[in-house]
Amino acid sequence: MDNLCHTLVGAAIGETGLKRRSALGMATLMIGANLPDIDALAVFSEDALVMRRGITHGILALAIWPFLLTGTMMLWDRVVRRRRGRVSDQPIRPRALLLLATIAILTHPFLDWMNTYGMRWLMPFSERWFYADVLFILDPWMWMALGLGVVTTARRLGDGRRAALALIAVTVYMSAMAALTLAGRAEVRRAMVAAGLDPDLRLLVGPVPVNALRREVVIEAGDRLIFGTLAWTPAPRSTIGERVIATNADAPEARAAARTHEGATFLRWARFPYYVIDRRPDGVEVFIGDARYNRMRGRTWAAVTVWLPVDVAPAVPANP
Repeated sequence: MDNLCHTLVGAAIGETGLKRRSALGMATLMIGANLPDIDALAVFSEDALVMRRGITHGILALAIWPFLLTGTMMLWDRVVRRRRGRVSDQPIRPRALLLLATIAILTHPFLDWMNTYGMRWLMPFSERWFYADVLFILDPWMWMALGLGVVTTARRLGDGRRAALALIAVTVYMSAMAALTLAGRAEVRRAMVAAGLDPDLRLLVGPVPVNALRREVVIEAGDRLIFGTLAWTPAPRSTIGERVIATNADAPEARAAARTHEGATFLRWARFPYYVIDRRPDGVEVFIGDARYNRMRGRTWAAVTVWLPVDVAPAVPANP
């Protein structure tokens, strides 16, 4: 999820009353809820996509982060807070602070797992991606519920019931969205059978912005990607075949592009890759996209373009 959502989750947990367990409790919760996203610094690297939601989100980091955060907050208390003459304030309670850090940090990968971008829970031991496909990465309903809970609780000076209700509301909302995702997959598979497709083909039934009762569908059918939609209102209705594109994965140029550093790195992240091949006199340009986030060639963060010079591009026989 986005960092606004993560921050609101940490703040809502704090406003239930947990922030009072230790000095710097609220700060610990809000920082912890975002801490695994320190890998966002990878945006300055050419390998940004494959570095995101990896080592800093994996099982080993999740075991270490709470202790690092707790130690950092205790150091801040000793070096900064006490020097400002605030020793009379609520004291630091290390065990309580460690508990808050653990709770906050664990919310982060769970929420990230809920969307189609996915999570690598087993890093650094395995690079396998896990996807729940439940929430869109930017969810205004989550922002609204959590934001109202935090703001109204803060105004009532200590009554944490509204923040608790907000957390319960978003939990119910996520559960309902998960149920719709599972039911959506079953509905789409029935539509696939009716369309003469193998229902065991790999597919995505993914959430869309704002509209919780609609899903976008991607089906991998051999050398094709088939797109569609699923709408739950006024009655369950799935449309398959709105657009079909060739993956071109078996083309010599695609295979050559996949062996390059840029191509191989992107494919470690891509879930439904496809290739658009542009042959030119001086070489071949290969566009590699991911159908989760783009369905046609163009400038996008979810794609990479690989240039194969004429001395590297596979020889293509002339058309007869």
